[in-house]
Amino acid sequence: MRNWKDTRVLVLGAARQGLALARWMSKHGAKVTLSDHRTEAELSASLAALNGIPLQWALGGHPIELLDNADVLCLSGGVPLTLPIIQEAIKRGMPITNDTQVFMEVVPCKTIGITGSAGKTTTTTLVGKMAKLNKDEGRRMKDETSSLLSSAFVGGNIGDPLINYVDEMKPDDLAILEISSFQLEQMTLSTNIAAILNITPNHLDRHGTMDAYTSAKARLLEFQTSADKTILGCDDHGVWNLRDKAKGKLSTFSLHELANGLNGAYLHNGQLIIRDGNTETPLLSREKILLRGDHNVSNVLAAFTIGHAAGFKTESMIQAAQDFHGVAHRLELVRDLHGVRWYNDSIATAPERAMAAIRAYEEPIVLMLGGRDKDLPWNDLADLIRQRVDHLVLFGESAEKIQKAVSASSGERPYSLKVCAALREAIQQAAQVAKSGDVVLLSPGGTSFDEFIDFAERGEKFRQWVLELS
Repeated sequence: MRNWKDTRVLVLGAARQGLALARWMSKHGAKVTLSDHRTEAELSASLAALNGIPLQWALGGHPIELLDNADVLCLSGGVPLTLPIIQEAIKRGMPITNDTQVFMEVVPCKTIGITGSAGKTTTTTLVGKMAKLNKDEGRRMKDETSSLLSSAFVGGNIGDPLINYVDEMKPDDLAILEISSFQLEQMTLSTNIAAILNITPNHLDRHGTMDAYTSAKARLLEFQTSADKTILGCDDHGVWNLRDKAKGKLSTFSLHELANGLNGAYLHNGQLIIRDGNTETPLLSREKILLRGDHNVSNVLAAFTIGHAAGFKTESMIQAAQDFHGVAHRLELVRDLHGVRWYNDSIATAPERAMAAIRAYEEPIVLMLGGRDKDLPWNDLADLIRQRVDHLVLFGESAEKIQKAVSASSGERPYSLKVCAALREAIQQAAQVAKSGDVVLLSPGGTSFDEFIDFAERGEKFRQWVLELS
């Protein structure tokens, strides 16, 4: 839809995406009702953010009767599809959409969409920095008095939903979106450049099976055309098995040399290289990447491949990659205290992500693991803990489940295992066992929802409480 005037819109979820969509819909003449299961007291900040916006609030639940006065149902990202009101909307044949779908319906410029089980925020952020440097270079080549200078917008599942900015975008701008599997479930449009980094077990509490989760990710490709571009990581079997679904020009990225006929970025003898047909261009050496771990090298390779597909200048991409220090809550160094380095990897909300974090370090590791389980397997992580982790500190709802998985595995490590009710106690326990030369790694493997609003709040509290240690 492009004309929302007088359309009765019901938005479920007063989180970031729901608030942005309610604001935009109201601005464009829709009759908006915003529903959330939380109370007025719990939503004071959201109510204040939309103060003066003409809309109706329905708080404390999602009664089915709300559908009687709605033409369209809009979902905020974290809203589960199992809610009775959503199931009833499906039965009635009511259109269901979200902020990213609405954005794609009206965006006037080229778009890049990036998804994956891990690394999508790091990759999206780096592509955004590449785009900014590329645009800055373009500005210097234009008349400085021109009012038509193009811009790059970065957002979606990270930062601000881009629906907040779509009305100011111009045809020669560029929109770079991180897109989650939750958002993709309702989408019927694809970005001009679509990148899927990897597909490993995640969000099975939402999707139910790996097939359903993979299908959600694959929707990013489903609506592309032959004029578009597709980027799939070939080191990940889950993603590479989707290559037959690619309708656009296919590129890839790999930590190994690419097979003949494949285009994209790869690592060879410590050097990052981009291949385009018969041309191979050296980019930078691996040692100049400031981020730790093979998974982050893979993210940088993905960013180069995406940037090359978008037509960014090689010099702009290299400068951005060399200057990139990463994103908060992703292997973020919090402090060095008494020779112990404390790292915040709160974004690791699946066991696979915690495994990638562990592999990024050669030092002895004190691992902080826990939170809320997402019905994901812990066995492989338990095996790696037995091989690589010196001390294990468990916390939150999933602590007992993780402890059982580690106990069922075999190996000499961990040398100690502590179980705590909450994160702050876990930090105190980690401080007691850590010695100079150790790394204390918060890489939970579970979500934050048993104790915090989201992974970012958990990471902020971790940072705060670690900085209070003496």
